[in-house]
Amino acid sequence: MDKLDYRILEVLQNEFPLCERPYEAVSKKLKIPCDRLMVRIESLISNGIIRRLGSSLNSHKFGYCSTLAAISIDDSVVERASEIIEGFAEITHSYLRNDRFNIWFTIIASNNERIEHIIEEIQSALSLESSQVLNLPMKRLFKLNACFDILS
Repeated sequence: MDKLDYRILEVLQNEFPLCERPYEAVSKKLKIPCDRLMVRIESLISNGIIRRLGSSLNSHKFGYCSTLAAISIDDSVVERASEIIEGFAEITHSYLRNDRFNIWFTIIASNNERIEHIIEEIQSALSLESSQVLNLPMKRLFKLNACFDILS
């Protein structure tokens, strides 16, 4: 990575514009052609420097409910469990952990009843006992700013 790559990361992380053509605005800010910016971003993605570009919205402000959930399953059914979990549009992401509760996922749904229904469907499809399922809805919001000091 060179200085321009670091500057691109800094602007994408801290100054990403909310406008009709944000990458054109970023390229103007960096004083480089937009096609050069896009090539650089694609390279940063393919090299694993950038994992995700996207927004994080507060779903509660839109009237949705959310929870963090986890299941404890045998390693032999991780792939099957993953396929079942991915089948719900309300599940925003899931990840595998090396722990008793080894698959964690977030659910954002229109109401808490829908969240409960999704968890029950997953529990039933995988023949899980209630002790193998966690539903951890947010009780209090802690807002963390996950910005990294890129230029230092």
